[in-house]
Order: sequence, then C-alpha cells, then structure tokens
Amino acid sequence: MPDRVTLTFLLGGARSGKSTHAEQLVTGFPAPWIYVATAQAFDGEMRGRISLHQSRRDKGWSTIEAPLDLAGALETMPTGTPVLVDCLTLWLSNQMLAENDVEAECARLAAVLAKPRGPWFVVSNEVGLGIVPDNPLARRFRDAAGRLNQQVAAVADSVLFVVAGLPMRVK
Repeated sequence: MPDRVTLTFLLGGARSGKSTHAEQLVTGFPAPWIYVATAQAFDGEMRGRISLHQSRRDKGWSTIEAPLDLAGALETMPTGTPVLVDCLTLWLSNQMLAENDVEAECARLAAVLAKPRGPWFVVSNEVGLGIVPDNPLARRFRDAAGRLNQQVAAVADSVLFVVAGLPMRVK
C-alpha cells in the first residue's frame, strides 16, 4: 500500500480539522512519513500554531520546511513515501509577500502535484466562502487562493472538504 501513487486534496476553513484529518490519513500508511511545512514564524502567535502542529507528530515523521520552493521540495520526495503538505494558503501568502510571480509559481506547483510519487496529501484553506474582503490585497489573495485550489483539485485523485472535523468527499 505505501507505494500507491495518489494525490488527496483536503480543503476546509480555519480550525476545521483538515490538518488533523490529513495526519490521520497519512499515518494509515507505514512510517516514515514526511511533513512539508510552509509556515513561517514571524511572530509569537504563529510560533504557537507551529508548535501545536509539531506536538502532534511523533518520531515517525520527518519535517521539511518549504515556505517558498514547495514545488522544488516535492520534486525531491522519495518514491512511495507518504507526504503531507500543510498548507497551500500559507505558501501562497509567502509567495505574495516575496512578490514572486504567483501565477507562474502556482502553475509550477500544480504540475508537480499532478505527478505524485507516493500517497501525497495536500491541505489548503477554503477562503472564498465568506464576505468579499474590504481591501485590494485581501481580495487578490482570496482570488489567487481560489484559483490555486481549483488547479490542485483538478489534478487530485480525491478531494475532501472538512467541516467541524468531518470530512466530506467532493471528488
């Protein structure tokens, strides 16, 4: 089973349980597991969030930090190893803050995700269900996140939407 090649995409709102569910899916495969982290700890609150995620992972996990070159990191993943990417919206924020070509980086990432070399699980926030943001940057982010999520969902073998800790199969 660990050599099964699939991409599972998990979407949900903040604190919906999507990361916890993704971790459960990954640990259904034999270790070792790889956690690809995209977060950057710019402040104490974010350091706390990162610590919470780290506390849930035992010795079976190895962590790779890829706040910007996520596609490059994924291209180095060993064949057959379960991989969890958490999360695309933080990666997208990093791309925007670095003033990178967001469209090009998203296309590059989607191309890599279309060819997983093992059971890969990718987490992202669904940010388009709320009100229209009141400023141009937030609207640009929301729109870019929506387009990125569509690109990844199109190449994913399965898509789950997590609400209140409950996964719903979308694809």
